[in-house]
Amino acid sequence: MTDSRVLLPPPLRGMRAAFVALTRLPAGGFPYRSSDYAWATAHAPLVGAVVGLATFVAFRLLAPVGEGAAAVLAVGASMLVTGAFHEDGLADCADAFGGGYTRDDVLRIMHDSRIGAFGAIALVIALALKWQTLAALPPMRAAMLMIAAHAASRAFAISYLVTLDYVRAEGKAKPVAQRMSVKSLALALAFGLPWLLWMGWRFACVTLVVLASLRFIAGRYFVRRIGGYTGDCLGCAQQVFELAIYLTGLAWISY
Repeated sequence: MTDSRVLLPPPLRGMRAAFVALTRLPAGGFPYRSSDYAWATAHAPLVGAVVGLATFVAFRLLAPVGEGAAAVLAVGASMLVTGAFHEDGLADCADAFGGGYTRDDVLRIMHDSRIGAFGAIALVIALALKWQTLAALPPMRAAMLMIAAHAASRAFAISYLVTLDYVRAEGKAKPVAQRMSVKSLALALAFGLPWLLWMGWRFACVTLVVLASLRFIAGRYFVRRIGGYTGDCLGCAQQVFELAIYLTGLAWISY
């Protein structure tokens, strides 16, 4: 009998591989080939949109317990869906860049599964900012920003696969740490950026400038410290970009 996976074009196999690699959702479809994972990165923003939608649904269902508590639990729901994949990258990078002096020190600390003071502080600040910004937003604006932030932040994070080198010989991110093609990048941007238009084209333009600036700064820093990126760097970048979108959105409606 012909394996149904073989009948699927590479982009569709890549979409399924993206949900397997980036979430805890039971997408199945094993085993995956390197060509499938090559397309998986292009679907990361689509995965983000699904995670953002799940976060908003949890936020609305839990609204009776109060907006503050609902925001905390909704953020917890998003981490349950992803396995706190990106938050782990944020903590590892904070520990490594905060505590390492040489390139080898940074990579060694980043590879250590234990969390240190810098990582704990980074996580507390990040989760507190998500809690406060989501609780302060009107419900429908929160919905727009949750989906937009999860999708667009992933689009900008995986764009490093176009411009930077993966610095580890082996690693958990190795299967997807392949140079992105122009087609893959275009697909990722199509999945990730249009969500920003929900709050108007002016907001989208301002947010893109903020994200592009942060991407440039973080990318230069990664290259200067370790010569490229790791999977943890991508997770850290995604968290920074997601927070930037929340804060920009809150500032936009407040202004």
